[in-house]
Amino acid sequence: MGIIFSCFLCFFLLVLFRIFYKICWAPIHMQYVMRAQGIKGPPYKFLYGNTKEILSMKSKSMSCPMVDISHDIFPRIQPHVYAWRNLYGKNFLIWIGNKPQLVVTEPELIREILSNKEGAYPKIKANSLVKKLIGDGLVMTEGEKWLKLRKLANHAFHAESLKDMVPAMIESVETVLEKWRCHDGKEIEVYEEFRHLTSEVISRTAFGSSYLEGKNIFEMLMQLGFFIFKNDAKIRFLEDWKIFRSADDIASEKIEESLRNSIMSIVNKREEGVKTGKADSYGNDFLGSLLKAHHAADIKYRITIDDIVDECKTFYLAGHETISSALTWTIFLLAIHTDWQEKARNEVFEFFGHEKPKPDFIARLRNMTMIINETMRLYSPATNIVRRVGSEVKLGKLTLPADMDINILPCAIHCDSEIWGADAFLFKPERFAEGVAKATNYNTMAYLPFGFGPRTCVGLNFATNEVKIALSMMLQRFKFTLSPNYVHSPFTVLTLRPERGVPIVLNPL
Repeated sequence: MGIIFSCFLCFFLLVLFRIFYKICWAPIHMQYVMRAQGIKGPPYKFLYGNTKEILSMKSKSMSCPMVDISHDIFPRIQPHVYAWRNLYGKNFLIWIGNKPQLVVTEPELIREILSNKEGAYPKIKANSLVKKLIGDGLVMTEGEKWLKLRKLANHAFHAESLKDMVPAMIESVETVLEKWRCHDGKEIEVYEEFRHLTSEVISRTAFGSSYLEGKNIFEMLMQLGFFIFKNDAKIRFLEDWKIFRSADDIASEKIEESLRNSIMSIVNKREEGVKTGKADSYGNDFLGSLLKAHHAADIKYRITIDDIVDECKTFYLAGHETISSALTWTIFLLAIHTDWQEKARNEVFEFFGHEKPKPDFIARLRNMTMIINETMRLYSPATNIVRRVGSEVKLGKLTLPADMDINILPCAIHCDSEIWGADAFLFKPERFAEGVAKATNYNTMAYLPFGFGPRTCVGLNFATNEVKIALSMMLQRFKFTLSPNYVHSPFTVLTLRPERGVPIVLNPL
């Protein structure tokens, strides 16, 4: 009996020590190490870190819409970073629960982090909700598996494949614009319209299905996205013990199971077509590439069914969320700045007249490229790029300990007047007249809407093509202005979106 009690006591003391180390000693020691190197930040608070302050600041900033239509949205969507950067400098330390996070807004340090090819700054370890949303696919995985999946994605979205996707993009846009013709002089809310459009495009071009077939998938992805938004500042220490399961955890598990079943239904249909002889191959789209890899003769090129499901979730989400956000904010800005709307329209008529956009000329739309670049600067869909320190590493003059997260915020960099000038908050596409590299006194590290380095978004060209095609066809048929009912209220759920939509007034040409 005495031995059992002693064993229990030792176990209890070990658990107690682990808890003390994780939530007391380690954070205090980390603060001391970073302050000795000149990195300050808000003080760590027992167990919660800075999460309560962050939630309070966000709640206050989001409690009401912006008074004026200003593009200075950084203080609204990331008020804690805005306040603490002004107080502690461009790089500072914050605490998400007991997890240290180095916020970096200095371009040269960002270049070191994102261009590193030695794996010094891997992706963060996803929490349970993020795993349910995108699994261990291209966005989150590392090493050999990442190389294999990246190669498949590159092949599926290379230049010739993108050309083949253009007719499907055009047909999807035509369907939406024909429906809009009955809105002569009336108001229409474009955010929801573009969500349906981009869902249709990614379903047809990457997976050979229709929007209706994928509708269920998008709805479930959005539900999981909402759970992530809701639990954004959850205390990660509690999650480590895997004994605390919230109602959101339970609900998200059911959604994940239904999501997998829906994706497998599309996968099985494609495989059945080949087995029964209705199709002579798995196809040349993204799903086809995944299935070919799954059935590869050489095991080193093979991927699992779980890999296929995770990649489908990732590309359904990315091809839908980021592009609908980009399209919405571009239309919003052109509805305000009608002079640039007219420049873009004239350019479209110069290249295409009243005909459908031609793949070979899409890249030559110079004014439209400038407009999209400036939109992505002011309203970047991705508001955070997060990495972690795999093992102790030298970053500039800093020595970073292992297991620290690094948070890079495109919004903070994109609106920095030291980088972009005193007019950083103004819509001025002409700043990109000579390309991204010459838009500032710095380099391309000051412009990060699609990331940078080896892990630059693989769908960059796909997204740009879709936005240009949709804009071109819209400009050929309509003039539009911002509705007086518009309420400026940007906020973030997975991507930057308008909380109350973007109503515009359409006038057919």
